[in-house]
Order: sequence, then structure tokens, then C-alpha cells
Amino acid sequence: MNVLEYAKGVERMVDPMQVGKVHYMQTKLRKMPVWLQKKIILSAAKKANKMPFVVEPYCSFLFYEVIEPDKIQKFLPDGFVPVKAAVFEGDPEKYYGIVSMFRIHTSVFWGARAEYYLVAENSETGLLSWIMCDYISDTISFDEKNGLKSPDARRSVLTTTCEGDFVCDMDNSSDQKTSIKKFAKCEASLINAKMRPLNQRLWIEGNTSIAYGRSAGEADGDLFSLTFFPEEMKQALEIPMKDVRVADALCGTGKIGGRLERVISFPFAQHMLSDSPGQRTHYGSEAKLRAAVEAIDFRKIKGL
Repeated sequence: MNVLEYAKGVERMVDPMQVGKVHYMQTKLRKMPVWLQKKIILSAAKKANKMPFVVEPYCSFLFYEVIEPDKIQKFLPDGFVPVKAAVFEGDPEKYYGIVSMFRIHTSVFWGARAEYYLVAENSETGLLSWIMCDYISDTISFDEKNGLKSPDARRSVLTTTCEGDFVCDMDNSSDQKTSIKKFAKCEASLINAKMRPLNQRLWIEGNTSIAYGRSAGEADGDLFSLTFFPEEMKQALEIPMKDVRVADALCGTGKIGGRLERVISFPFAQHMLSDSPGQRTHYGSEAKLRAAVEAIDFRKIKGL
């Protein structure tokens, strides 16, 4: 198994017709109590414990330095503590809040998302972790708190242009069920962006230890992992701050405060397998992650 064969295997797991059926079923299941939705989803996850997770090109991130890190702890699930991290190799370590903006296709949903993370360390495993505190999307979602969630950022714009612009304009103003304002906006030129090597602890270790924060999940964090070739997270474009015309987000940063420090983008698709809800994979090191990916036989993945 190499990077190319893995990418092809993950893409072949995504059936657009099946995704459409899941979107239709969500309109029926969302009328059920959240506990029953969770029971149905967790039962289905046992039949397909890995979900193809394809992040489309130009997934971008806003990095906010958290000025008052003492405010972070109350948003973290049990067993996690705030930790400093570096974005690129050689950067100074700081406390960060991160807003990611991306389009994705999986075996169960397809669309755009903006997610807000805090960086923490898992006290049990010692792994640097990404804690998802909030998110908005123009497609369906699932989390422990909300169950099967309907889109709350309809008519989102997340694209690139022929002139080299990255554009994101997402907000939940179309959601009539909430009075809590959430948005993610970015306009930046990619023309002068340069590839830089990424800090491996943040990007590789962190993406094998992801959990939901208290506002989007349960106290135990609902920990899960992505499975991918480490090369997917080796480098990314750093967009010069002078070329960032708009960068604003309120899906977590408004609660803690922060100062924008970095804007980065991945100019290629990233192919991964995500643990299905209720499933937990633990690697513990880049070597174990690589070994697991190289050993995958797509013909034997449960659920295919």
C-alpha cells in the first residue's frame, strides 16, 4: 500500500448515491429523540467501523493565539489540559484556537464545514489533541450532544477562483432555531503562498487524537482518530498575512478571545479513514500510524 493506492481506495469507498440516501434518511431520523438517534447511529457504526474521509483541496486554517489560556480548561472534556503547539516546523509554541474551513466528501455526508478547535494534551495517553468545540455546516452532521444535526449554514461559499483567491463565507443566519451567531469568513490570495514543513506533533499526532469539547459533546470527549499516510500532513501553504483581506470567525474564538497569527492552506486532497461514531483507534506514534495504513486491505474493511 502506498499513498496513491490508498487515495484510490478511500475514494472508491464513497458512493454518491448512498450519500444521497443517508441525507434523505436524516430528514426522518431527526424527528426522533436524540438518545434514539444515537442508538441507531452507534449500531450502524458497528457494521462499518471506518468511514472514508476525503478533505478536498484548499482546506484552510486560521490560527488564533489564545491570549488568556486560563480560560481554555472549562471548554475541554475530562482528561485534557491546555498545551502549547507550533504550526510550522521551527515556529515558537503558543496556545492556539484554530478555525478550519473545508469541503469534504464521505460515505454519509458531503458538503462544507467550519470547525473550531482548541489544542490540548490527553493526560492519559500524553498525545497532543485537537478538541472540537463548535462547528457549522451546510450539510448534515452527527455529534453526541445534538445527534443527527441538520445544516445550519445553508448557501455557504467555500471555493477558489482562477485569479488565485481562496474564499470562505459561512454563517448560521439561516438557522431559525438558534440565536447564537456563528460564522467563518476568509478571503486571501494564494499567489504568494509558500510551502513550509509542518510541526509534526500538532498535525500528525493531533489528528490521531480528536475529541469533542463540552459544548459539542459529552464530558468524556467522544475520542476518535483519523487514519492516514503521514505525508498528508507534512507540509502546507503559508499565506502571507498581507495577502489576507478578510479573516474573521465566531465559532469559539468569541468565547475565549484570540489574535490571528497564521493562515495556512493545503493545496491537495487529503485521503483518510475516520473512526465511525463510538469507535476508538489508538496509534500512539507516527510509526504505528504508518504501519496501520500500509497494512490496510480495502477488500477486508468492515462494512464494504
